[in-house]
Amino acid sequence: MRRLGIRSGVIAALLLALTGCQSSDQAKNLPYRLETTRQAQGMDQRVRFLVIHYTAEDFHNALNTLTDEHVSAHYLIPAQPPLENGKPVAWQLVPENMRAWHAGASGWRGRTNLNDTSIGIELENKGYSTTLLGKKFYPFPPAQIDLLADLSKGIIAHYQIEPRNVVAHSDIAPQRKDDPGPLFPWQQMAERGIGAWPDAARVSHFLAGRNPQQPVDQAHLLTLLKQYGYTVTENMTPEQARRVISAFQMHFRQSDYRGNADAQSEAIVLALLQQFPDSNN
Repeated sequence: MRRLGIRSGVIAALLLALTGCQSSDQAKNLPYRLETTRQAQGMDQRVRFLVIHYTAEDFHNALNTLTDEHVSAHYLIPAQPPLENGKPVAWQLVPENMRAWHAGASGWRGRTNLNDTSIGIELENKGYSTTLLGKKFYPFPPAQIDLLADLSKGIIAHYQIEPRNVVAHSDIAPQRKDDPGPLFPWQQMAERGIGAWPDAARVSHFLAGRNPQQPVDQAHLLTLLKQYGYTVTENMTPEQARRVISAFQMHFRQSDYRGNADAQSEAIVLALLQQFPDSNN
C-alpha cells in the first residue's frame, strides 16, 4: 500500500510538472503574465445538474433534430447501442464545457435557465402514444440503461453532482414535459449510485399507518415539493398544481402518477428531504 502511494505521488508530481510546463509555454505567447499562486476559496463547479430526456422519435430523426440549430443535448444514447471493439457507443453532440439547448424554460431548487448549469442526456425512446385510456409510455432497453448508468457515473463524479440534482426533464419543466416518463428506472439508477430514491423504512415512518391514497392538504404537499426542488408559484391553477405533483410521482411513485395529493406522496417527499438535506446547491 505504501509503495503504491509513493508511486501515485510521483506520477501526480510528474503530471503537475508537465501541466506547469504546458502552462508556461502557453504563457510565453501572451502579452501579459497571470499570477496563479493564490486561488480563491469562493468557487465551485458550473455544472450542477444532470437532466435525463427521451427523444420521442427514432434515433436517426433524433440525431438530425439534436444537431440542427434549434435544439441540442450533450449526449444521445440509442435504444440498442452498437458495439465497437466490444464497447457500447453513445453519441456526444456537445462538449461538456459548452452549453446545450436541452432544458428550455426550466427551474430547480430556485435556479432557472438550467441550460447554463446542466448536462443533458437524450435517450432514444418513442415517448408515449395517446390511447382511449390515456398515455401509453414505452420502456427503456437494459443495454441503453447500462450505457446511461456508466456515462452518468462519470459525469456525476467529475462535477460532484448531488443526488437531488439528477433530474427528469419533467421535474424541471413539469408544465410542459413528461420525459423520461413513468417507466424510466429511477430506483434502479439510484441503486447504482445515480440520483435520489426514498428509503422504504423512512417512507413507512412518515406514512404512519395511513392509507397511501388518503387525501392530504395540496398546498402543504406543494410546499414540501418546492423545498425539494420543484418550481411552485403562487396562484397556480388546479391543473398546474396537479402537473407538479404528477411530475414528482412519475419520478418517485410510478405506480400512480395521477397528480392527486395523497399521504404516500407526502411521506415520500418527507423521506427524501430527510435523506438529502439542502446544501444550498
